Order: sequence, then structure tokens, then C-alpha cells
Amino acid sequence: MAKGNGVERKSHAVQKCVSVMDLIFRILALIGTLGSAFAMATTNQRLPFFNSFTQFKARYRDIPAFIFFVTANGIAMLVILTAGASAAAAIVYLAHIGNPNWNWFSFCRQFHSFCERSSGSLIGSFVAVIFMTLVIILAGVALARRP
Repeated sequence: MAKGNGVERKSHAVQKCVSVMDLIFRILALIGTLGSAFAMATTNQRLPFFNSFTQFKARYRDIPAFIFFVTANGIAMLVILTAGASAAAAIVYLAHIGNPNWNWFSFCRQFHSFCERSSGSLIGSFVAVIFMTLVIILAGVALARRP
């Protein structure tokens, strides 16, 4: 009987540890997604062209993949979050590297601030994807340990 009681205490301690880790990962994922959404939603830059009256603007609202990215980070479900981050990553890649075959030239040479903020936002979002994956793994471990 003493052994059974010790096993129950150990099992309860493991469940409590898994629950605490689950909460911590959820909070970190929430911080990552909200931070990424805020960083991308506030990303914009203007550059003068010839004179101060003619300007080029770079805003996240101009690119549908970035709008989806901000929406997905607001919702923060793993599948949608991964899809939004991947779509935005493809556009950020084109912004940095360009594609001369399609006449899409890199505009990060001109819009440094915009590209830095959007890249940082993507990093936060992919970190949140990792934390959400860990939450799902922990939930699976917790369910598997149930009698």
C-alpha cells in the first residue's frame, strides 16, 4: 500500500509539472503571436521619389500574405499560424532576394526598416509555432498518462 501511495504522488507531481509547462508554453506562444502581429501591423515606411511630394510607401496592408499573417497571429491556432507565417515568409524572401525572372526586384535595399521589422515579426511567429507544437505534445503526454 505504501508503494501505491508513492506512485500516486509521483504521478500527481508529473501531471502538475506537465500542466505548469503547458501553461508556460501557452503564455509564451501568446506573447510570440501577439508580438508578431503587432510588429507586422505597425510596419510601414515611406521613401521620397524625385521630390518630397512623390513618395513610395511600403505597408503590410499592401501585401495580402501579410494581412493573412496578421490575422493568423491574432487567431493563433497552430495550423493557421503555420500557414500564415509560411505565406509571409515567402513574401519576405522575395522582398530580400527578389526574382529577376519574374521582374520582382528586391525592395529591401530601399525599405530597410520595413524589411527588418517584417523579418523580426516572422521570427516571433515561428517561435510561437514551436511553442504551440510543444503545447500539443504536452497535451498528448498528459492524455497518455491518464489511467
